Amino acid sequence: MTKPRPVGIAGSGFAVPPRRLTNDELAHRVDTSDEWIRSRTGIAARHVLSDGLETSDLAAQAATAALDQAGLAAAAVDAVIVATVSADMPFPNAANLVQAKLGIPPVPCFDLGTACAGYIYGLSMAALLIQAERAETVLLVGADALSKLLDWDDRSTCVLFGDGAGATVLRPCEAGYGLLGWNLGADGTGGEYLKVAPRADAPGGPRYLQMAGREVFKFAVRIQPRTCQAALDEAGITAEQVDWLIPHQANIRIIDAAARGLGIPMDKVYVNVDRYGNTSAASIPLALAEAAGQGLFKRGDNLLLVGFGAGLSWGAAVVRWP
Repeated sequence: MTKPRPVGIAGSGFAVPPRRLTNDELAHRVDTSDEWIRSRTGIAARHVLSDGLETSDLAAQAATAALDQAGLAAAAVDAVIVATVSADMPFPNAANLVQAKLGIPPVPCFDLGTACAGYIYGLSMAALLIQAERAETVLLVGADALSKLLDWDDRSTCVLFGDGAGATVLRPCEAGYGLLGWNLGADGTGGEYLKVAPRADAPGGPRYLQMAGREVFKFAVRIQPRTCQAALDEAGITAEQVDWLIPHQANIRIIDAAARGLGIPMDKVYVNVDRYGNTSAASIPLALAEAAGQGLFKRGDNLLLVGFGAGLSWGAAVVRWP
């Protein structure tokens, strides 16, 4: 059986809004404190939309940075995928808006709505397009602005989330590098645990992000080692061979649990939840781009990416840095 065409990351970039919202500022709005938030989540601040910025603006900024790093013009892009659950509007989709903002020629453009697992889903879709020789260059963006969906009087959710975007350019690469294995899954019976819906006391009112925190925590701790092991098995490597774990930045307790479940020391785990909070679909590519920009990855490093979230959905991927 012929091996699939190898697909790797040729460039990456990220963007966050200028408006930085600290824990102390939130403490003026809800009954909380910097110590309460840090001790439970590891979050110190997050960035939120302001001054007319939208989700597609962040996505376009991150995409431009990724294309620049890859040394490619917008005209080289053969498909645009945006993972988001907070697009500017119901339609047109965010991918089309990014296409227009960057001047990308008419190519397939579509969104993926799997929330915090969206980037991993998009990574697999991009790889399949390239392996099927339907594209040479795929622009994959994870972008979310959940500040638009938050009830700012709900302490259990408003302290957790931030806005941002992360982008990667996917292209064919040399054999033995790039995406080595991946695993995806979903269980719709858990959809009630993380959703956007009206408040129970105002059934006809605005829709807000709602989360059963304890249930989501138990799900995350259970599913991350499973999906990671499946991706590692497909890649043919062990957890001991992982050089960097790039997890979804939900909160520090979940990140720590994922590392312990896999036996990966925390000095091999990239963490930026303290600076950006949970940025949903942007979380993994934002962390990936920031770490790459710091020169943390060297050629041949094995990266393990894992995400989970609404749906309930999950996914993991193993990437060997080219």
